[in-house]
Amino acid sequence: MECPNQTAPTVFIISGFSFPNELKVPLLLFFLIMYILALCGNSLSLWVVASDVQLHKPMYWFLCHLSILDMAFSSTVIPRVIAGFFPGGNIITFEECLCQVFFLQFLGCAESLLYTVMAYDRFIAICKPLHYSHIMHWRVCLTLCLGSMIGGCLNSVLETTLTFQLPYGRSNQVDYVFCDVPALLKLACADTTLNEMVIFVDVGLVAVACFMLILASYFYIVSAILKINSSEGRRRAFSTCSAHITLVMVFYVPAIFHYMRPGSQDYMDSVVSMFYTTITPFLNPVIYTIRNTEMKAALLKLWVGNPKETAA
Repeated sequence: MECPNQTAPTVFIISGFSFPNELKVPLLLFFLIMYILALCGNSLSLWVVASDVQLHKPMYWFLCHLSILDMAFSSTVIPRVIAGFFPGGNIITFEECLCQVFFLQFLGCAESLLYTVMAYDRFIAICKPLHYSHIMHWRVCLTLCLGSMIGGCLNSVLETTLTFQLPYGRSNQVDYVFCDVPALLKLACADTTLNEMVIFVDVGLVAVACFMLILASYFYIVSAILKINSSEGRRRAFSTCSAHITLVMVFYVPAIFHYMRPGSQDYMDSVVSMFYTTITPFLNPVIYTIRNTEMKAALLKLWVGNPKETAA
């Protein structure tokens, strides 16, 4: 596909959302509030886990890494979205667009792999409790977290390299809410079949594979929970696992919907992408706090303080 203008654009114009003037201020406030809540909620999760010795376990160590990824994910997208509401704020340089694509792919893939690691942790804790401390020692936890980061980085390098080696010049109007691979492929002056295939295999099928591994883990987890004689034990186990499986559904369903359709022109793609980049990072700490008994107890302890110290 030949471009009428062979000069590669130095800037891109983000034009995915065109809102009436009366909606701009409410939407600006919405994105700003969601960003602040995501940062505060995930920072609170980090503080709660760091402050309570009883939470110094692999599950909550993984949760801390998830909180860090969520804050970075939000910071990669939302500030640029907010800037788009101001004059000239929807203009992004070629280099900034490249960086945004790299970190989106890196953080998204790393988070996907981390959810799978967290499911494995719950599988070992519930299905093999006597061997848990031996299997999930700190070296294994560190290796799993580093593995998710390395996997995310390799995925991002592949996606970013394939995307930005394409010739551009047909247009610099990105019909999307931020720079992302599917939106940029529509502007390329070349056949993007290979790129779309790589997205489908590298992102879509990897996400589906991780999702299936998580479901398989929970099949065994639920089977083990149902064999617990104590109703309190079953309740606690379900409480811990329900938080994670809820987060998995909130993250994976929109992401798979978006990346398994790389050539789609659907307006819903923009809506879905804003959900998993804006809403999900806010929901993660909320869901884990509400649905996890230990997190609620630790948060209450921080809120009311140590009863002995209060009495003194």
